[in-house]
Amino acid sequence: MEKSYLINAIYRATEGEGVHIGTPQVFVRFQGCAIGCVNCDSKDTWDFTGEFISLEEVWQRILEQSFDGRIKRVSITGGDPLHPKHEKQVLELAGFLKKKGWFVNIEAAGVRVVNSIFDVIDYISFDFKTPSTGVRTRVENIVKLNKQFGNKFQVKAVIADEADFKATYDAYNEVLAQSETMDFPWVLTPCYEPSEEFPMERFELVQSLNESHGAMFRVIGQQHKWVHGPDKKEV
Repeated sequence: MEKSYLINAIYRATEGEGVHIGTPQVFVRFQGCAIGCVNCDSKDTWDFTGEFISLEEVWQRILEQSFDGRIKRVSITGGDPLHPKHEKQVLELAGFLKKKGWFVNIEAAGVRVVNSIFDVIDYISFDFKTPSTGVRTRVENIVKLNKQFGNKFQVKAVIADEADFKATYDAYNEVLAQSETMDFPWVLTPCYEPSEEFPMERFELVQSLNESHGAMFRVIGQQHKWVHGPDKKEV
């Protein structure tokens, strides 16, 4: 088979953030990202260089990590799995897994809506990039998701400070103004700085801001970082 999958890692871990927190799954991490978030904790996945493997090899590694298919859940992440260089392979992998009856989630960076992939998979974890990331998410992308995929996605925003909260709050209201209904979960994640211990003050700030502005968000911390430390990979 053609070796066309540029993969950083395939590993089993318990989901550490968002609405699926606490759920064991296999992560398929694609190598290569051109988005450039300044606070990215996976900068080793940015370069489009590394090992190319085949779909069959990807599948065999998934089986090994899933206890021979007892954990029928895969999260496709990166890097940026929705980059045009990965799009064909991600669509192929998602279709392959769905035919075998697996649950497929994708970690989307918030810069692209890819209908062909989103139509196939079970769930979309879509980022809203806050000012501290140095990247901007177009509100129109979330409006489009809400219209087309309203029952199978979440929006996640990493919050470093009050400016990040305000930008997220404003975006929420923009989406609300352009939508007939808005039932999807919007999650705030208090950020960890590199090598930082549990950010208690930031966590309390985010909770307080959310409550004082009407509590329209869910505040969910990054469980994998407080369990394993902020710098450990593949957890």
